[in-house]
Amino acid sequence: MRSMPRLDDAQRIRLLFCLFAACAAGLVLAAFAGSMLQDPDSWWQVKVGLDFLSNPIFPTVDTYSHTFAGKPWIAKEWLGQVLLALAYSAGGWKGVVTLIIATICLTIFLMGWFLSASLKPLLAVGLAFVAAFLIDPIYTARPHVFTLPIIVVWTAMLFGAARAEKAPPPWLLVLVVLWANLHATFTLSFVIAAFAGLDILARTGLSKPRLLAKWIVFGLLCPLVSLIHPYGLKAIMATLTVAYGNEAVPLITEWQPFNAQEHLSQEVAMLVALFGLLISRLRIGWPRALFIVFTLHVYLSHLRFMYLFFLLVPLVVAAEVAQQYPGLSLASWLADKRDGLEKFIARHLHPICATAALCVIGAVSLLGDVYRVEPSPRTSATGALAFAESHHLSGNVLNSYNFGGTLIFHGIKTYIDGRTDQLFLGGFTKTDDETGLSGGKPLLDAQIKKYGIGWALLSSDDNRIPFFEELGWKRVYSDNYAVIYQPGA
Repeated sequence: MRSMPRLDDAQRIRLLFCLFAACAAGLVLAAFAGSMLQDPDSWWQVKVGLDFLSNPIFPTVDTYSHTFAGKPWIAKEWLGQVLLALAYSAGGWKGVVTLIIATICLTIFLMGWFLSASLKPLLAVGLAFVAAFLIDPIYTARPHVFTLPIIVVWTAMLFGAARAEKAPPPWLLVLVVLWANLHATFTLSFVIAAFAGLDILARTGLSKPRLLAKWIVFGLLCPLVSLIHPYGLKAIMATLTVAYGNEAVPLITEWQPFNAQEHLSQEVAMLVALFGLLISRLRIGWPRALFIVFTLHVYLSHLRFMYLFFLLVPLVVAAEVAQQYPGLSLASWLADKRDGLEKFIARHLHPICATAALCVIGAVSLLGDVYRVEPSPRTSATGALAFAESHHLSGNVLNSYNFGGTLIFHGIKTYIDGRTDQLFLGGFTKTDDETGLSGGKPLLDAQIKKYGIGWALLSSDDNRIPFFEELGWKRVYSDNYAVIYQPGA
């Protein structure tokens, strides 16, 4: 009988498995780098960071639009924006994409590492890959990507501590501070901690009052330390305002509910997971079951939160799966009951990882030398803005929503842009949407007069184009993605 490998050897091999998975993911992501620059908000996120680097003052009022200039607005995700700006300063849009890819690879590495603490390494990295594939619609050059590694560590550590009936590690509070300054979703840390607290309560009842007290103190400290933020309580209030919804939420794609016709892979994954749960009779306890229901509800309500379900559910149930199905567990792997592929990888892990690293380096070099990585022309309006500059177009602009980011980036005050979490409220966004509907011409005419519009930058499929022509405006520029109108003589 072969002897069981030493635990430190097992950890070393787990580490190499996860590194290999991260390198392989980087190789795949590099091939689709351009897809990460499709979001119009990437433009203004980078610009806010660049402005902060050149003048490190935290803004309190809007200076980027002409419609809401001077209204209260805070850069609550300032740290994420600074990271994007630093990457842009170092390597342009290629630098931004490289940073995003590195963050996603780190997320896959961490997920594989935590899953492989309970499950067979090959199964663990396989699950990490599948989860990463399923959440690929959220891979955009925006600050929320920087929170993915944090939420993986946060969830795994808290539910791991609950399962071991231990107090949560105090150093996790540092992650709350970092998360709060990176992105507005930091309030999710409070919710996840609460579910983990319910798990420890269900396991121990009231038999360990000192342990419960430590969990309660930790839970109270979470919102307290999140106030270590340039805007303090304002950051939490701005986040809660969006969480409870505002008039812009139903009009923004990422805030809309899950649509099975548009996300077939995600639907199949959810159905397979449900089928497996039903036939396996896996027992995970009511707090973890409630957490799964919560993540599924949030995802089905708002598409942008798909990562909560696909990333966190495997982390929460992995230990129970390993315990109730020993053949899938790390303990089985430690006993050397490996399948053929694992044996092959274990024997050749160093050359495989070296090859993967060389492939990633080669892909990055190829990315820099051959591929043009730049934002989508559907959001950049490059030709239209060049025309506007060369022809000295002046006055307030009325722009399509998707061009708001690029206008900010190029120093042109917007009519509307992606900062609808704090601005363009009070009926403005709803009215803007209605100007493109049937009978919207009078509304459009009223908005043009109210805001002193001197020219219009519209996407080529903007529903308001016929209204501009009916109002006597002249098309002075047109390409496949953008048109410019000016008032008729």
